[in-house]
Amino acid sequence: MPPLTLGAIVAVLTASALTLTADQQDVSTSMTDDPFLWLEEVEGERALDWVRGENERSLAILESHALFEPLLEEAKAILTSEERVPSVALRNGFAYNFWQDAEHVRGLWRRMPQADYVAGKTDWEVILDVDALAAEESENWVYKGVECLAPDGTRCLITLSRGGSDAAVIREFDIAARSFVEDGFVVPEAKSSVAWLDEDTILVGTDFGPETMTESGYARQVRRWSRGQALGDAEMLFEAASEDIWSFAMSFYDGEQYRGGVFHGETFYDFNWLVLDGDELSRLPLPKKARVEGFAQGAFVIGLREDFDAFSAGSVLVLDAATKKTELLYAPTAVSAVEDVRTSEGSVVIGLLDDIEGRVLRFTNGRRGWREDEVDLPKGGVVSLGAMDESTGTFLATFEDPLTPETHYIIERTKAEAFRQAPAFFDREGMVTRRFEATSSDGTAIPYTLTALERVLEAGPAPTIQYGYGGFEISILPNYLSTAGKLWVARGGVYVTTNIRGGGEYGPAWHQAGLKTKRQLIYDDFQAISEDLIARGITTPQQLGVYGGSNGGLLTGVTMTQRPELYAGVAIAVPLLDMLRYDQLLAGASWVGEYGDPGNQEEGAFLRQISPYHNIDSKAEYPQPFIFTSTKDDRVHPGHARKFARLMQENDQAFLYYENIEGGHSAAANLNQFAHRSALLYAYFAQALGLSGAELGHQE
Repeated sequence: MPPLTLGAIVAVLTASALTLTADQQDVSTSMTDDPFLWLEEVEGERALDWVRGENERSLAILESHALFEPLLEEAKAILTSEERVPSVALRNGFAYNFWQDAEHVRGLWRRMPQADYVAGKTDWEVILDVDALAAEESENWVYKGVECLAPDGTRCLITLSRGGSDAAVIREFDIAARSFVEDGFVVPEAKSSVAWLDEDTILVGTDFGPETMTESGYARQVRRWSRGQALGDAEMLFEAASEDIWSFAMSFYDGEQYRGGVFHGETFYDFNWLVLDGDELSRLPLPKKARVEGFAQGAFVIGLREDFDAFSAGSVLVLDAATKKTELLYAPTAVSAVEDVRTSEGSVVIGLLDDIEGRVLRFTNGRRGWREDEVDLPKGGVVSLGAMDESTGTFLATFEDPLTPETHYIIERTKAEAFRQAPAFFDREGMVTRRFEATSSDGTAIPYTLTALERVLEAGPAPTIQYGYGGFEISILPNYLSTAGKLWVARGGVYVTTNIRGGGEYGPAWHQAGLKTKRQLIYDDFQAISEDLIARGITTPQQLGVYGGSNGGLLTGVTMTQRPELYAGVAIAVPLLDMLRYDQLLAGASWVGEYGDPGNQEEGAFLRQISPYHNIDSKAEYPQPFIFTSTKDDRVHPGHARKFARLMQENDQAFLYYENIEGGHSAAANLNQFAHRSALLYAYFAQALGLSGAELGHQE
């Protein structure tokens, strides 16, 4: 986890059942009756021997597919392209970027003057070469983020993970000297958060020893740590209960000094925001389901996830730091939602979804109060907020759609100036994007977007990948299909993105409609889209596949066990699958607010109904799934994927399994591994759904 300031913390937040047969009763809810618990030993030799055997078997099948090598080369070309537009952070007149390519697979942290970046220059100044560092220190370093000390930004806290796990080391770095600071701040490997208070003081939440971590695996304590002091001697500021989720250190710079505090999570959605005033912490007067999005012009900027006083859920408020008076900044409509917020010393910028199309509003505070202006950006696609210079208020944004690469804009007030467009990685000629709605089990209209060659749609049913997530208020947007467009759509496939409940496309209510025991609605939404695709003649059950990762892996696992007759392919990535033990594995306890408590009678009974691991029918005919995960994933335990596959193996049911030995929750630690994972995925779907790839000829 990267060093967490206020904005980074917010980003972290930044997800009908078959009954059991007699054969399944052996896999019970109790730990002692689970015959495959040995697969939860992440580095256990018996478990890794099984993983290696399944990797060898499955890779031999997938890598021998006729399309695998072309897919791999195309994925590498896209992911390592020198024409990619570097994403940046803006700070003190510089644009900072982390860059990976074929030569620098671990990456370069680099910078150039902001004006040169906007002008499209390429003469970057390298600050840290992670490949060279890994070689020098004989460590498998994966760069995880950086937080630099305001106002000059030359002292930074860099987070480095071994192999891509969330647990990481944090080390102080001096940009001017191009080296780590001798006797500087160093936080040992853990799931930590840090925040600057001044040049010689930071706030830190980390593993301070026995009983200092929550049951979810995050820090219980936040301490104030002075330069030269032993970490264990740092001054205690706050300690959460062990059953709480986390205590994160946070701070923001108000133009003159840092304001520090603690972000305390009682559950994944119930928070306390504590602000440090001298030696005392005081709680901001906010409801539990509220987020502090930033600080501007003497006020905290608040995002509501529940109704509060006269303000509706989904609204953005400002809370005066001195008077504690609360004022409305923005209230959503029935079809709009706040997707992102940026703050600077003088303004607040809000990225909106308006019926899943992007808009951006800028707010400034003057003599007559807060003024709203719309930023002049294109309509009808996805607008994403990029970096913001917290001192000047200059920010970046992009516009894109499934067939149009990102156009990059720089905005100083409300006028957006386009300065660069990302490369097109496939020929869009003849391709179309269409939006439809499916009707779910309760009558709700569920949007989805598909992209395909028009002649493929006109010719009748075609191989189709349906992607979904459905949780944690995360919106799935119709972004540019850089990889899927080239590897799948250009070969004659149809690609579908879904806006099922559980996401944030229509605000907090869209998410909360599928919480805990209401979660079946999410799966009904996804399956209704599948049925709608078939009813429209876009695909058939013999040509339809589904794909999702993490919470989306749970989605596709549930979908496979509930409606196997609808699908020919199921890709299940870094998934949750054992929903009766998920809260006992790694960070799982933090997600009880999303899924429910297996120990609660009502919630546990529901989880038993949907849990893919507990609903595999040994006599059922399932599509052969492709299950993939990472040994180094310390967020969602690889045991979920392992046990699910092993149970299918016990039942003599076909499956493919691949576990990257490193890579963290993304199941890939560098661009080459991402390319390999992409090639495996699309080779699997080509085989499962009957895609020959013949359509590619029209582009060569």
